[in-house]
Amino acid sequence: MTPITFDHPPERILIIKPSAIGDIVHALPVLNLIRRRWPAARITWVVTPACAGMVERHPLIDEVLYFQRDLFSRFWRSPSTLLAMRLFFRGLRERGFDLVVDLQGLFRSAWVTRQSRAPLRVGFANAREFAPRFYTHRVESSWEDHAVERYLCVADALGCGKGPVEFPFAVDDSDRASVAELLATDQPFAVLLPGANWETKQWPAERFGGLVRPMREQFGLASVVAGGRGDRVLAEKIAGAVDLTGRTNLRQLVALLERAALVIAGDTGPMHIAAALGRPLVTVYGPTDAVMTGPFGRLDSVVQLGIPCRPCFSRRCSHRSCLAWLEETEVLKVAEIQMGQGTPIQVGNPSTAQTPTVS
Repeated sequence: MTPITFDHPPERILIIKPSAIGDIVHALPVLNLIRRRWPAARITWVVTPACAGMVERHPLIDEVLYFQRDLFSRFWRSPSTLLAMRLFFRGLRERGFDLVVDLQGLFRSAWVTRQSRAPLRVGFANAREFAPRFYTHRVESSWEDHAVERYLCVADALGCGKGPVEFPFAVDDSDRASVAELLATDQPFAVLLPGANWETKQWPAERFGGLVRPMREQFGLASVVAGGRGDRVLAEKIAGAVDLTGRTNLRQLVALLERAALVIAGDTGPMHIAAALGRPLVTVYGPTDAVMTGPFGRLDSVVQLGIPCRPCFSRRCSHRSCLAWLEETEVLKVAEIQMGQGTPIQVGNPSTAQTPTVS
């Protein structure tokens, strides 16, 4: 589309990308390009409290606004929730945004966009839940493209271009020092990330446990299990690994992954952090499509079974064959390549590259 024209450079910009962790990672290149074009603008980011660590104290962001998603689901039956939502919207209007960019593309985020009353409200033309009705400018994109590529279409429409594609994280030396204290060693290590929001995305924890010994013997790496508090039950099944689940916040998790010699994960937010950091990586994919939601530009890291029922994008499955049948040896083959000890897989365009498939 023809780039949007501005009567004057926007002075107050609002970016709406409340969740999830991986999606926020994918939106960071847009933040970077907006800041590069308008370095003097005041940039505000709307985020859910659970994902706030990705943008709090970020050097490119001036203000973070916290949005409770359940405000929309409960406001009609709770006077206090209705008041909180009205105060939130009033705060948006008082800030006088010139430009609002909705990268979420759902009714909730589009309604926030509309309530800001900004003169320029930009979102996707194919956004869901009637969201485009609330935008002044609609950007064409394809659902078949990777999320990063879709978001870059918005940056391009704003006149910011599509590159460079960089992922600036909100991590500093204090976060790195906290991680160093937790590890208490300089030994190289692999980070194992067994958790995922969907159970159908989880490679069995016992399979992760089967990697600990080969990691040590084949690559000379200790194993560290990371994730949230809810992943502790999975970490207990991974004998011989250091358990840091629930002991790092999001910023410290970035610092931990920054130091990792290798990261092994499923389709989960922290995996996208590791991919954006450029770490050696193995990503185990089951019911989802790596081309659409995989590690951006890193399809060489993906290992998946070639069975007829995948990708099904289902949160429920009676057999979970796509992951249950995937053996540790296949993951180790890709790990060997990622560690530079094997023959590199040739990768083309991030959207079309071949991914290793186990028959």
